[in-house]
Amino acid sequence: MSTPLRRKGGSTVIWILMGFLIFGLAGFGIRNFGSGTEGIAAVGDREITARDYAAALRQEMDAMSAQIGQPLTLPMAQMLGIDTQVRARLIGDAALAAEAGRIGLSVGDAEVARQITTISAFQNAEGKFDREVYRLRLDREGLGEAEFESRLRDDITRGLFRRAVADGVAAPRGFVDAVVAYQGETRDFTLAELLPSDLAEPVPAPTEADLKAFYEANPDTFTRPETRVITYVWLRPEDLAPGMEVDDAALRAAYDARRSEFVVPERRRVERIVFGDQAEADAARARLDAGTATFADLAAERGLAPADIDLGEVTRDDLGQAGDTVFGLAAPGIVGPVMTDLGPALFAMNAILPAEETPFEDVRDDLLAEARLEKARRAIADRRQAIEDLLASGATLEDAAREQGLTLGTIEFNDEAEGGLAAYSEFREAAAAAKTEDFPELRPLQDGGLFALRLDRIEPPAVLPLDAVRDRAAAEWTQAETLKRLKALGEEQKAALDNGATLESLGLVTTRHAGFARGGYIADTPAEVATAVFATTAGQSAVVEAARRVFVLTVTGITPADPADPDILRLRDTVAARAVQGIQQDLLALFTGAVETGIGITINQRVVDAVNAQLQ
Repeated sequence: MSTPLRRKGGSTVIWILMGFLIFGLAGFGIRNFGSGTEGIAAVGDREITARDYAAALRQEMDAMSAQIGQPLTLPMAQMLGIDTQVRARLIGDAALAAEAGRIGLSVGDAEVARQITTISAFQNAEGKFDREVYRLRLDREGLGEAEFESRLRDDITRGLFRRAVADGVAAPRGFVDAVVAYQGETRDFTLAELLPSDLAEPVPAPTEADLKAFYEANPDTFTRPETRVITYVWLRPEDLAPGMEVDDAALRAAYDARRSEFVVPERRRVERIVFGDQAEADAARARLDAGTATFADLAAERGLAPADIDLGEVTRDDLGQAGDTVFGLAAPGIVGPVMTDLGPALFAMNAILPAEETPFEDVRDDLLAEARLEKARRAIADRRQAIEDLLASGATLEDAAREQGLTLGTIEFNDEAEGGLAAYSEFREAAAAAKTEDFPELRPLQDGGLFALRLDRIEPPAVLPLDAVRDRAAAEWTQAETLKRLKALGEEQKAALDNGATLESLGLVTTRHAGFARGGYIADTPAEVATAVFATTAGQSAVVEAARRVFVLTVTGITPADPADPDILRLRDTVAARAVQGIQQDLLALFTGAVETGIGITINQRVVDAVNAQLQ
């Protein structure tokens, strides 16, 4: 079953409300599209405005940005096809609205009015519909009441179409049964990893012929990537820090400014339950005192999980007006009810964490090192202009290093380079982009340092000579030969297992797994092993080579999904719900596609391009 992206849920009006009225997307330039007559597309007698397209596209981009944790640019959105999906959805909605108009399907004014009064954006502080708020909201976004109500009417009508097409769909029982049986089946198996110590004899050291043959058969393993030979100058705060003078007065001032780091007040581990009124809180306290309920019982009765009542480690000030009462306890216990900003509350104090103070003398050396580094950063910033002027005058990196006391070095830079200057992303970006004809440019580093580089030459990828990689070749050969012998041993053991032997009888260290579910995880084991478990029938064995390791397993039992198991019942409900959703989406896609085919669609690419340009 397909799940077309263009049929993604959500109505046009809701997009407009969320996009304009709540999130203020006009601030992103959407307001600039105005209310001109030219739209991005015409669908029958319906037009999709540039503003609607811009709002929908911006909201979809914002949603994706939140999902991936970084801003999504329009080129990125286009690469993912988001702009195409948005246009397809808007065209589908317009097609349904046009079809509704053609056949005379609509909803009455009373339903439109009812829907408007339920929209929170049009309600006052008391949560009631306010006609003045309604008018002002629409006016601020450049929407007339008639236009908005027409859109809302279209949206409700499309809902009628969708329900007519998709309601009443049931998941095919055979399909659900098959999926549940597949997903709910569990297996019992025994597993052993073959280790070098399991071999009859150790793998010998490779001969010269072995090394040469392995080296020649695996040239990619011993190929050095394209390498950029770079000369650089580098000035680090650490280079200047030892010579920076810092007096004790400055260190003490730094200590005082950061006193909260070094002087931690007494804290308590506290839980809190807030009640609706004083009588309810008093009754709860009486039950505690009578021993008929515990603090945890009271929380559970109010539907509160342990995380909901746990305040963690708090200071006296953190508790506000309850601070003195809670901190008045000399040992763990329960106090209250105490009136708080949230209402009367009971507090359980579970542990006392004494105040901690780190004397100045204990952190003086750390403060001195930090202060010296900070002064060194400022000194580097002060020297930056002089170094830039020197390079701009035509001085070489060698000249700059000599005259300004900079570190001069050479690095063979490629993707494998690490440590030193190659550990900085700023250097790696500059090194990758450098050209031999570039003049050295002084650049900052995130730690306050500076560097400049010169690309001397680019050496193409090359297979390194055997003598240069002999040790690595020997290690790689040994690992490959060990793996090969372990795999052969595994096949021998599988033959024995298929003839009735057990892993334990073969002298292997084994682990037993019972009730292992499909998609399960085996600690410190490649995923291929779990896959092999479900590809092997009961009573049979398998050898698995993965991640340069070899495993042997025997499936000892297969347990079908139990139809009465609560977990299987929940799985069945989930599978059925997803199947229904997929069928509904397919039906809606087919219906909408048929409507679009017969209604006629024209896309104004020039307006689409103009909207996209403003969203760049």
